[in-house]
Amino acid sequence: MAEKPKALIFDIQKFSLDDGPGIRTLIFLKGCGLRCVWCSNPEGQLSQPQLMLYPEKCIGCGKCLEVCESGAIFVEDGQLRYNRKLCRACGKCAEVCPAEARKIAGKYVTVDYVVREIEKDSLFYRNSGGGVTFGGGEPTLYADFVRAVSIECQKRGINVALETCGYAPWINLEKITKHVDLVMFDLKHMDANTHRKLCGRSNKLVLDNLKKLCMCGGSEIIVRVPVISALNDEEENIRNTAEFILPLASAISRIELLPYHKFGIKKYERLGIRYQIEKTEVPNDEHMIAIKGVMEQYGLNVKTL
Repeated sequence: MAEKPKALIFDIQKFSLDDGPGIRTLIFLKGCGLRCVWCSNPEGQLSQPQLMLYPEKCIGCGKCLEVCESGAIFVEDGQLRYNRKLCRACGKCAEVCPAEARKIAGKYVTVDYVVREIEKDSLFYRNSGGGVTFGGGEPTLYADFVRAVSIECQKRGINVALETCGYAPWINLEKITKHVDLVMFDLKHMDANTHRKLCGRSNKLVLDNLKKLCMCGGSEIIVRVPVISALNDEEENIRNTAEFILPLASAISRIELLPYHKFGIKKYERLGIRYQIEKTEVPNDEHMIAIKGVMEQYGLNVKTL
């Protein structure tokens, strides 16, 4: 018998109301091919465990120093210091830290483990029309794993949703979408060069995958457009986005506009990563309504979140 696939996750979030219908359990998978400058889950970008620091919680007990075998933790001027370049993210320091000042983002899990976690809230799914949502990171990087969990959920009558940036081989998406009820597909910018500048890669694969997905039929499709002030909210890009979606509209239930937020900024600091767009403003309600109005001129069903 073939061994069931495993996946690297960085969180399981219960009782979510924003990532699909009803009350949902979110499974966050670790690893993504894009590097969007506004990403609110930077701990989901790399396909490997990472150490996150919470220095405000540190009580200076030195237990982390005692177990560190890589020399990443040391004492300088009477203070505990940390060299991230030497860290192997083995997790030993996080295990012994009594104050939870060190945490590992990323652990490998089995299909059975995740299905058990999902099943714990089956009553809430039934009463609210909810279910499970795979996010990340980019869940399609773990196509076999997501497919296996989705099949188990379907057997139990649990609604399954997938959040994807669309940057993955089509075969990965194809494996999964046959076994999910809803796909939430991100469109970040219509210009390939700007997309590369903002997200690290061209948008060609993303756009091709959305076209193929719309041709497949079966699962509901929602296109999600993050609105980032001065980066992708200019009217030309909004109109280009609407014009791209228009011929696919019969396969898409609606467009959701997601206003930029700054909830994830602290995570960058905890990972030792510089946040590139600190001065970017959060779009106000009037601006979101104006963008919605532009897209509605094309006869599209648009919702602001």
